[in-house]
Amino acid sequence: MHSSFRSILTLAVILLSGCAQQTPQAPELTPAQIQAQIVRLIPAKVQDREGWARDIQGAFTAQKLAATTENLCAVMAVIEQESTFQTDPGVPGLGRIARDEINRRASKLYIPDALINTALKLPSSTGKSYGQRLDSARSEQELSAIFDDFIDRVPLGQTLFGRFNPVHTAGPMQVSVEFAQQQAKDYPYPVPGSLRNEVFSRRGGVYFGTLHLLGYPANYPKTLYRFADFNAGWYASRNAAFQSAVNLLTGSQLALDGDLILYDSTSPGATELAVRSLGPKLGMNNSAIWNQLKQGETLAFEEGDLYQRIFAMAEQKTGKPLPRAILPGITLQSPKITRKLTTAWFAERVDERRARCVQRGGGD
Repeated sequence: MHSSFRSILTLAVILLSGCAQQTPQAPELTPAQIQAQIVRLIPAKVQDREGWARDIQGAFTAQKLAATTENLCAVMAVIEQESTFQTDPGVPGLGRIARDEINRRASKLYIPDALINTALKLPSSTGKSYGQRLDSARSEQELSAIFDDFIDRVPLGQTLFGRFNPVHTAGPMQVSVEFAQQQAKDYPYPVPGSLRNEVFSRRGGVYFGTLHLLGYPANYPKTLYRFADFNAGWYASRNAAFQSAVNLLTGSQLALDGDLILYDSTSPGATELAVRSLGPKLGMNNSAIWNQLKQGETLAFEEGDLYQRIFAMAEQKTGKPLPRAILPGITLQSPKITRKLTTAWFAERVDERRARCVQRGGGD
């Protein structure tokens, strides 16, 4: 009897102890509460903070993202960096940039300047010539519409651009139009026109930009590395750290760009070749190495034998732990960029904005 009582008492203590250790879950915020929180975090000088808050909250809710101060500030930091909270930000000298691109493509195809000039004098769908519209274009959305018109109506436009509009990024977060098209099946809003035009809208630009920033799992110690990935591609920071470890083992000088294989080539790239040289030590043949490197755009890559063995060997050689994420060493290339900028510069600037936003939220 005494033994039974003691057993019951022990069980009760265990159950009570388990209950005491449970962390109460924070109540789920309503859309209105999330919007109110966003309004408090957005810089006071921004126009239509309520409208921005609705679209940011809509993206978080649709994607089932935690509306923490850190996550919200990460999205708003990218918006502020890319567009200073403008839905369709202006680009200085955009007409000149567009003409330079047309001339560059024409030169590659050996199309005479005179033929280009004649085509740009043709009337467009608005009645103005294409040249007039290019010269007066102030934003990428305007420029995209001109190119769409030019490609559809002028044979030379299709010769120069095929069916591909050369404006690749859009909206307040400057998200890739191609990325949006790849992720469009889960877009929760009706699209009255083309998806490209939807990405130029505040609602669409924020949704796809948020997805590109936060919509993938990553084991990063800091949001800083997500900002670098936003610029260089998912898992670029993790993959750059992997390339750095390969450099340590092989003496190679791989560019720390996060690109592990060449998807548009049948020949192996520099990173793949360097890893192949370690094949005997890794106990892996070329086929096995390629199969794992091609997972470089997924979380699964770091769970594979190749990733684990490379870091184990590199850490054994150096005698110290190595970082699993570093900022990629990429110089940014764009006709809109007039000075030397890098992915690291972009990530650090955005992270500074994120930190100021978190401070506005009380630092939580």
